[in-house]
Amino acid sequence: MDMDMGIGQAVPDRALARRWLATAVAEARAGLAEGGIPIGAALYGADGTLLGRGHNRRVQDGDPSTHAETSAFRAAGRQRSYRGTTMVTTLSPCWYCSGLVRQFGISRLVVGEAATFHGGHDWLAEHGVRVVVLDDAKCTALMRDFITRSPELWNEDIGAE
Repeated sequence: MDMDMGIGQAVPDRALARRWLATAVAEARAGLAEGGIPIGAALYGADGTLLGRGHNRRVQDGDPSTHAETSAFRAAGRQRSYRGTTMVTTLSPCWYCSGLVRQFGISRLVVGEAATFHGGHDWLAEHGVRVVVLDDAKCTALMRDFITRSPELWNEDIGAE
């Protein structure tokens, strides 16, 4: 079931949100194929243009700050403003990535799933970001399979011990 929350600008329609999610899923699969954590993201402009895409590269780069959302954000390059943009991610964003969305005024967030990790999307919605949680079964299955196969890496990524 899709969830739409928040008071910010309107989100793209569900069909468009799911098309955009496909970009993030492709990134998540690329990260997994590289031996990393399968989380992908994409940043779309107000006009629907893909500005940047990326995946979690913590393992590949040995850099704990290279989360999927930050990778997509960096790939987008400098923008005059992030108002009206949409961050699309396969998994509810952690506090670090939620802070990025809020810090730069990204208007909307599309989340593939929040069942395996309930990050900061509620907080973002409370602060005016328009949030849609798609409850995508493919995203959930991808993360559940990864968590089962690599619990130590998953626990490292989310900060559990």
